[in-house]
Amino acid sequence: MRKLTRLLAVMMLLLFSSAPVMAGGGLDVFINNLNVQARADMGDFSARVSAQFGIPLSQVQAVIGTVQTPADAFLCFQLGEMAHRSYRDAVQAYHVNRGKGWGVIAKELGIKPGSPEFHALKGGDFALTGKPGDSAPVKGKGKGKGKGHNK
Repeated sequence: MRKLTRLLAVMMLLLFSSAPVMAGGGLDVFINNLNVQARADMGDFSARVSAQFGIPLSQVQAVIGTVQTPADAFLCFQLGEMAHRSYRDAVQAYHVNRGKGWGVIAKELGIKPGSPEFHALKGGDFALTGKPGDSAPVKGKGKGKGKGHNK
């Protein structure tokens, strides 16, 4: 029975390790899913982050080595790009504010609360596809409720 359980676990990891990680249940769910996928194949994870954000693989691996989890590295690259700042700025903000949460890190980088970028962060509306230029937040994941007129 244990062998069957292990076999099923390995099959699930392989199944999910080749598919892009998409958001859908908020930032915590995205982070957890991304970490599972990254730990199943760190080489593939690093290569996809490198390709998606246009960062040399050696630099991606260096960032992964300085943060707590692989998903933290992804979010540093993602927030740096969203804020139109260097990923190095995002990594520095991460280290200074790590225990305070991603919202504080985003604000430190100039992402304003209430902005579409901030909402994407809170919703975990990101995807690791490994395709260059695919680092914009996933569209259409919000609740569709705004503060505009006629809503």
